[in-house]
Amino acid sequence: MSKYDALWKYVQDNGSQTFTLTFDEIAKIAGIAIDHSFLKYKKELTEYGYQVGKISMKEQTVIFNKVES
Repeated sequence: MSKYDALWKYVQDNGSQTFTLTFDEIAKIAGIAIDHSFLKYKKELTEYGYQVGKISMKEQTVIFNKVES
């Protein structure tokens, strides 16, 4: 079980081809603030059919992209 499981489930349930969440939105969904460990955990997202596209520190956003199977 990952500390980002709630976020991964949310992303999977979204179903969009690509979408963006702010760091604040991620914190509300996951119940924890996004931190440097996110880079390590983001590989888990492929199990949910998505991948992390771009992380913008300037805009404080993360783009999620659906993985084509």
